[in-house]
Amino acid sequence: MTTLPARLRLVDERPLTQGWRIVLTPPGLHADPSALADEDAIPAIVPGTVAGALEAAGLFDRAAPRPLNGEDAWFVTVIADAPPGAAVLRFEGLATVADVFLNDEKILSSHSMFTRHDVPVRLTGNDRLAICCRALLPHLSRKLKRARWRTKMIVPAGLRGVRTTALGYMPGWCPEIHAAGPYRPITLRRTDPASVGNVDIAASLDAGGTGHLNVRFETTATGPIRLRCAGAEAAITVENGRAEATLALPGIAPWWPRSHGEPALHDVEILVGDDRLTLGRTGFRRIEVDRGADGTRFALKVNGVDVFCRGAVWTNADIATLPGSRQAYAPWLHLAADANMNMIRIGGTMTYETQAFFALCDELGLMVWQEAMLANFDYPVEDEAFAALLREEVETLLRVTRASPSLAVFCGGSEMYQQAAMMGLAERVWAGPLTETILPGIVTAERPDIAYVPNSPFGGAQPFSPNAGVGHYYGVGAYERPLEDARRADVSFAAECLAFANVPEQATLDAHLPVAPVHDPRWKARVPRDRDASWDFEDTRDHYLGRLYDLDPARLRREDPARYLDLSRAVTGEVIEATFSEWRRAGSRCGGALVWTFQDLLAGAGWGLVDATGLPKPVWHAVRRAFRPVQVLLLDEGTNGLDIHLVNDTARDEPVRIDLACLRAGRQPVVSGRHDAVLPARTRLRLPATDIFGAFFDTTYAYRFAGPQHDVTVARLVSADTDTLLAEAFHFPLGRRPAIHDATLTAALVETDAGFVLDIATDRLAQSVHIDCPGFQPSDNWFHLAPGPARRIRLVPRQDRRDIGETPARPSGEVAAIGSVLPVHV
Repeated sequence: MTTLPARLRLVDERPLTQGWRIVLTPPGLHADPSALADEDAIPAIVPGTVAGALEAAGLFDRAAPRPLNGEDAWFVTVIADAPPGAAVLRFEGLATVADVFLNDEKILSSHSMFTRHDVPVRLTGNDRLAICCRALLPHLSRKLKRARWRTKMIVPAGLRGVRTTALGYMPGWCPEIHAAGPYRPITLRRTDPASVGNVDIAASLDAGGTGHLNVRFETTATGPIRLRCAGAEAAITVENGRAEATLALPGIAPWWPRSHGEPALHDVEILVGDDRLTLGRTGFRRIEVDRGADGTRFALKVNGVDVFCRGAVWTNADIATLPGSRQAYAPWLHLAADANMNMIRIGGTMTYETQAFFALCDELGLMVWQEAMLANFDYPVEDEAFAALLREEVETLLRVTRASPSLAVFCGGSEMYQQAAMMGLAERVWAGPLTETILPGIVTAERPDIAYVPNSPFGGAQPFSPNAGVGHYYGVGAYERPLEDARRADVSFAAECLAFANVPEQATLDAHLPVAPVHDPRWKARVPRDRDASWDFEDTRDHYLGRLYDLDPARLRREDPARYLDLSRAVTGEVIEATFSEWRRAGSRCGGALVWTFQDLLAGAGWGLVDATGLPKPVWHAVRRAFRPVQVLLLDEGTNGLDIHLVNDTARDEPVRIDLACLRAGRQPVVSGRHDAVLPARTRLRLPATDIFGAFFDTTYAYRFAGPQHDVTVARLVSADTDTLLAEAFHFPLGRRPAIHDATLTAALVETDAGFVLDIATDRLAQSVHIDCPGFQPSDNWFHLAPGPARRIRLVPRQDRRDIGETPARPSGEVAAIGSVLPVHV
């Protein structure tokens, strides 16, 4: 590719990241920066936050945060090496009420954390830029119209009148770290007659498989310019500095969520002669909502194909610094992709993420459910200034992500409908113009290619009824219903579900929370809870530990704390795998479910599937298994026997072999069978176990004509082409505790061309086999293992851990299982 001539290039953007310092002052002490005392300043990181700067200086503890909303924070730098003349300062996000000064002259007042500002300026060549993020506390007491309903979850109530994040204001949910500072990039932009700027790329896919591309940008260039994408070209029309072109692309390779195909992306280029300028990348896909025959269902179709959405609710890459870079997002989103997720939800209690987040989701095939930053409150939409800020933030988000195929759903916020309905208010009170008219109007105008949901949850007899529309399902979970409730509730789509205090690996606890579990107040401070509730989510986990393992959690914790922690690590994964088996089985009408939440904000037994250091918890591995695109499930249908469900989400037919065996004492087959089949692409099938055995056998121990003959049934789904294991499923007819055995494990460390692997075998069923190899991430962990061929587990060096030193050259550690007396050292 030749170099593009100087006459045409993207607008020059220079990030202003150097030389920043921060000074904290009492609120309102300085009207402008002229009297600031530099001796009180400390270095600051921009983009960044007050918490991040103080933490870097050793003046802030995120585990015991001091309030940051009661002081003015002045961020100051000097732009000394920019040529004099006209320029534009772009502020991507200032938290939250901020004044900006250039050479002590105010150039901007911002009243929202979520809006972007372009400010024309004239530089002298040595310019002092100062940003004062004003103390938020006085603004939280501003008098507003009386709310029609209240929430205990977010405090203070005055937060509903300020456009800022709820992070830091939800006691029991997250550390009380208040967002303040220029947390999004600040750039100096300069244009010239050759510049190409304000690029707008929009892509869609019609039902016939033709992609449609529309590209607009600003330029003063007058020569012939052409648009190019996927080998096709079209002329670009330029009028009054505005360029536009469209392309029709028949048979374009579409973008798919990773579970169902390849997330194909295509470069969008403009051509001048033989030279090219890449404007960006986009993907072509079609999103539709399936409401079902009676109009009550909610599910997504992508490119005309039913997609079971599975994933988790995003919190933040770092609650202290609120980063928005690709580097900050990448470790987390790669873990989401590695866990076989195809959707991430950004809820209304969090923050909007940057284009870098969506670009990574585009590449990884992760759909994004994006909510307006609205949650639980009765918001003052009648306030014209408030409504204008909200409209601006949503329009900006949708415009800057217009090229991203990953954005699939926009939702008008979290639990506003639910909060009001649970207080007995009528629908006419909570279903108002904000979510029913204003926001859907913006979505229709800016992103007609995505689905709109007025609120999460919504759609049932009550907005929180999970059998219609979108629900927040906690029947299995906080409401401590039996596992069978996952089917009884007839869940339509769970935008959040299955919240537990998930215990991290012991290495994280040893490094970051070396205290007695449950009994130490520092442990309990990291366990999430609903404000004013008499229970927390550790109680929820303990309930299911007792139910699934027939043990008294309190006694076990007292008498054998290590075993208690191991069973606590195992049980939440067992519950999640069982629940998703119900939702993914053939015959289920569930359109998807997203686990609450993806990552923790502090190290401890938080909601996250991944701990705050970036290490997957045991439950992450269970989720990875539950979300496999090609899957085998075992469902207990009582006197109807045991059903085998086969799922193939992929675009290819899978020749498979199903091996099914019922084992006595976890080792002796009492009945077994094999079935060969071709599993068609994007199908779900059901097979009765008796079809594989060829005769009746009481697999569910429902008839009880005699004593139990087996304690576990094992299903193995194997590729008929390669003989590799695709998936496994286990059923415990007597419960999990009778199937806990003192298994004898063997483990052999093998070095291959691709790295180290562990070959693990057992003489009888081993439950929740877990591998501890510091510095290495197992390809699977906390899994059940049946006797038979050794299971090969890859050990991947972990270079992204924040709390480890150099990765060892050779793995070492141990392998253990629940019930096994002695671990195996490797």
